[in-house]
Amino acid sequence: MAKLYFYYASMNAGKSATLLQANFNYNERGMRTMLWTAALDSRSGGLDDAYAIESRIGLHASAHRFAPETDLYARVSAAHAAEPLSCILIDEAQFLTAGQVWQCAHLADKANIPVLCYGLRTDFQGALFPGSAVLLGIADTLVELKGVCHCGRKASMNLRVDATGGAVSEGAQTEIGGNERYVALCRKHFSEALGH
Repeated sequence: MAKLYFYYASMNAGKSATLLQANFNYNERGMRTMLWTAALDSRSGGLDDAYAIESRIGLHASAHRFAPETDLYARVSAAHAAEPLSCILIDEAQFLTAGQVWQCAHLADKANIPVLCYGLRTDFQGALFPGSAVLLGIADTLVELKGVCHCGRKASMNLRVDATGGAVSEGAQTEIGGNERYVALCRKHFSEALGH
C-alpha cells in the first residue's frame, strides 16, 4: 500500500535537493513521476518552468504549480489515468491547504500512489504552517531532515531577517525569500535573536 510522507526541516537543510534526488531515482528506473510546487513561490520564473523546483546546490526540475484552489486529487488522477504514475513529489508542502493534504492522503490510499511532501514545519515565529500541521497529523511517515545552526547544533527554526540582518518578529506568515530573508537557527539562538 502506498504512503503519504512528510519530509520537513528548516531552511537550507536540503529539502529540494532530496526531492530532486528521489525524482532522479524513480526516473532512472523508468518510473513516471509528477512534481508539484507552490504557485506563490515564483522566484524561479513562470508557471511550470524548467526551474520551478531548484535547490541551492544547483539541481532543478520543472513542476506543476499548486494554488489554494488546485484540486490535486483530480489533476493527479487524470494524469495517472492517461499514463500510470509511480510517485508524486511535492515541494513547499507547507503551503498546501488542509484539504489538499487530505487529497494527497486519498491519492496514497485510493489510487495507491506514494506521495512525498517536502516542506518547512514552522514559520519565522515558530508557529506551524497549516499544511505542515495536517501533514504532521496524518502522514504515514515523518522524516526530519537536518540543517545546521552557526553554533553546530541542529537548526530547527527559521529566523526572518531584515535588510541589515536584524531579527523580524512580526508580519505575514508567508513572505517568500531565501538566504537574504531567512536564517536557519537552533531553538536557543532563535529565541535569543527574538528576545524570548
